[in-house]
Amino acid sequence: MRSLTGGPEQREKQRWSVVGYVIVPGIGGSDDAHWQTRWEQQWGDETAVRIEPGSWSQPHLQDWVGAIARAFEAVRSRCDGVVLITHSLGCWAAAEWLQQGNHRHPRGALLVAPPDPTDEAFPADAAPTFLSVAAHPLRCPSVVVASTNDPYCDLRVAEELARSWGSDLQVAGALGHLNSASGLGEWPAGREVLDRLVSL
Repeated sequence: MRSLTGGPEQREKQRWSVVGYVIVPGIGGSDDAHWQTRWEQQWGDETAVRIEPGSWSQPHLQDWVGAIARAFEAVRSRCDGVVLITHSLGCWAAAEWLQQGNHRHPRGALLVAPPDPTDEAFPADAAPTFLSVAAHPLRCPSVVVASTNDPYCDLRVAEELARSWGSDLQVAGALGHLNSASGLGEWPAGREVLDRLVSL
């Protein structure tokens, strides 16, 4: 257990610090079997807010960026720090929001299974505004979690994205797109990665 340091006021603040979470799913949202949904249910409405873009199935980048901004402000108003919990296309929306820089910095970003926009499997017809995205250093601590057999992103590309974003990289093994079809359940290994990120 981490020891508490500082005077009484600092120790009290550490003891009662509440982390909030912004849930940023991929195209179409995350269903009930998805680890994002399960984590969100565990955290509850007070500390977790899912983005609500108007373009779930035909994603528009700036619509999603705006949805992240609104969710971030909603969580920040009642928590001491905010972590972005992103999956698939949501990783790129979060990265774009972070790069625009018109906001307070979140405590961290968990970037799970970012897709390769240059790959033929990328949903270019459904999400053409995402084709112009590029990875630049992010404005907060971050971790990319990648699978060795993700149909939307080769591991080599995931490694390059992590370097460009300035993120740590965690390789999860052969788990596909790290989505509901991967059968992760509550994904305890992912929570361990998140706990390490939050503790930074």
